[in-house]
Amino acid sequence: MRWIDDIPVCGDPIDEQALEQIRRTRAVCDGAALMADHHKGYGVPIGGVMVSERLISPTAVGYDIACGNKAVRTDAPAEEVKARIGEIMDRIAGEIPFGIGRTSVEPIDHPLFESPLWEELEVLRLEKKGKPLRDLAREQLGTVGSGNHYVDLFEGDDEAIWIGVHFGSRGLGHTIASWFLRQAGASDAMDAQPTLLEQDSDLGEQYIRAMGLAGEYAYAGRDEVCDRVRRILGAHETDSVHNHHNFAWRETIDGRDFWVCRKGATPAYPGQRGFVGGSMGEASVILEGVDAPESRALYYSTVHGAGRVMSRSAATGRSPWGKKKREGLISREAMDEWVRGAGVELRGADVDEAPQAYKRLHEVLEHQGDTIRVLHWLRPIGVAMAGHDIVDPYKD
Repeated sequence: MRWIDDIPVCGDPIDEQALEQIRRTRAVCDGAALMADHHKGYGVPIGGVMVSERLISPTAVGYDIACGNKAVRTDAPAEEVKARIGEIMDRIAGEIPFGIGRTSVEPIDHPLFESPLWEELEVLRLEKKGKPLRDLAREQLGTVGSGNHYVDLFEGDDEAIWIGVHFGSRGLGHTIASWFLRQAGASDAMDAQPTLLEQDSDLGEQYIRAMGLAGEYAYAGRDEVCDRVRRILGAHETDSVHNHHNFAWRETIDGRDFWVCRKGATPAYPGQRGFVGGSMGEASVILEGVDAPESRALYYSTVHGAGRVMSRSAATGRSPWGKKKREGLISREAMDEWVRGAGVELRGADVDEAPQAYKRLHEVLEHQGDTIRVLHWLRPIGVAMAGHDIVDPYKD
């Protein structure tokens, strides 16, 4: 970790565009930090943390409100799972819906749909595609999405089979984020100033309540998908680790209360566990926060993944909307060769999610210094993601 303009910054090399974004963020808040997996985002970089006593920022939470990870340790016999991994991954890919706009096969009920917020908040009374937002959210609960969102099976260094998932609040969160950004007059420019809402303003209070509901929704969705995979395995859960990494929490630091907005950053208070995924062809981790001076400087935050070294358009040669512009820098053959060499049974995915497009997770974790401790390394044996034919401009 190094200090740059009163900002603790992790990682090497530093993405200069992300650094410039976090500088602009720091200029309008009480504190900011940049994790080692950082890269440029909309307004506030991915891997960025924004801290403010009274301000909350939809830009510093992101479009995919409550995107996060869940890992479940199971009692499934590892050798049996590995022996039939092809069949298991076929079932996962066939029974769990992936991709933007996809709906679950059977809509799932949940107490969150009875929340009075659906009637109290204007954004939640919107209609999308001729349907109330609540109905669309109900249909999408338990679906995974596309881009870097996944359902994985791992063999842990504890010899257990782990389930890992990564996704957020789906269309619900994107609709909420987009509506509040419009209401606040936000710019569409990637390098726009962060949009700021006073916590006690009408718009700020509405955002905090809507964000909280999106957080419940994301937790419920990840719970549902992990339960489906566990049933496919015919196994029981023996442990779980669950966390958002695109969210704002009210936290007490040195006796003062702040909003801590994390955008692609995992909470890591001393002893707090988190699940952090690598690329599809290498290990993920269960880690925990450590009490250290650097931890306080980073507002008890750590990485949420390995971090990109290559944009999606560079990897694929396509624009975000699927139009082919040129040859991509990564071929499907090169991606498949890496994944096969890692012993991974892959379903779906596109080259923008190839291991070659990412940093190496173990190196990224080293740049977080003594702020975290790895509890378990999880080696992927099966990966399921949305296929290359899914067009989705909001993949992160």
